[in-house]
Amino acid sequence: MREDGNDDGRRAGSGGFGDPPGPGDPPEFLSLERELTVLLRRARASQGEMAREVHPDLESAAYGLLIRLDECGRQRATDLAAYIGVGKATMSRQLRALEDLGLVAREPDPADGRAWLVHLTEEGRGRVSKVREARRARYARRLSGWDPREVAELARLLQQLNQEMEGQG
Repeated sequence: MREDGNDDGRRAGSGGFGDPPGPGDPPEFLSLERELTVLLRRARASQGEMAREVHPDLESAAYGLLIRLDECGRQRATDLAAYIGVGKATMSRQLRALEDLGLVAREPDPADGRAWLVHLTEEGRGRVSKVREARRARYARRLSGWDPREVAELARLLQQLNQEMEGQG
């Protein structure tokens, strides 16, 4: 597939989320699959860049944890693992790495002495905020020709899609 998402549609597996295309596949779903593939590829590359902007040694996968903590505040590691979709061992490893970088800290959960809450440190909050502000500025520049209602509609549709993918919609 070309980076711009415009190919001849003959590649294997383009029928939608892992299924080969069939003769009855609606063209809007073929287009959706193609454009989501491009968007997700670009998002993965962008996430790696943003992670390195937060800290040169930050793993790309850990960037999402920082964003979640920035948006939601203190969280249990088990809740973070469920949200991100990883196991406890992976979450523990990622949190240890973030602690070692000084970006997060843990504290006992006052509601359950056996559990821990994870939160951004001041250093982590400052670094994440700086990167998020820069990212929003890039979006604003790239979409400056769009009507603000179109931007709002795109955000609404992406939220709806995310909810459907999580089984909430």
